[in-house]
Amino acid sequence: QVQLVESGGGLVQPGGSLRLSCAASGSIFSFNPMAWYRQATGKEREFLASITYDGRTNYADSVKGRFTISRNIAESTVYLQMNSLESEDTAVYYCKGRWRWSVNGRFPEYWGQGTLVTVSS
Repeated sequence: QVQLVESGGGLVQPGGSLRLSCAASGSIFSFNPMAWYRQATGKEREFLASITYDGRTNYADSVKGRFTISRNIAESTVYLQMNSLESEDTAVYYCKGRWRWSVNGRFPEYWGQGTLVTVSS
């Protein structure tokens, strides 16, 4: 069974940094792409960044230049490095993996359980 497990959330002061991790139960090459999303209280889930199986990255304008997505293939882990954090970055952060191959004509998507990031002084 495919599992994605996020970690690394917590409380950080404004201007600080945090690195989130998303560990996959299998090879991250099975996903295309893997992505990070977040959902603040009362708001819709928002795309942040993605990385394809061949390493191409994409970012939302709202985090470009502050957040960096990367991966460790050997550890089947994708990271989200977050710098210059602001109170508006407070949210639950989710990892999503889109299965690389179709299953019955669809590409299944898998979500982690989320990790809470709170930016506050």
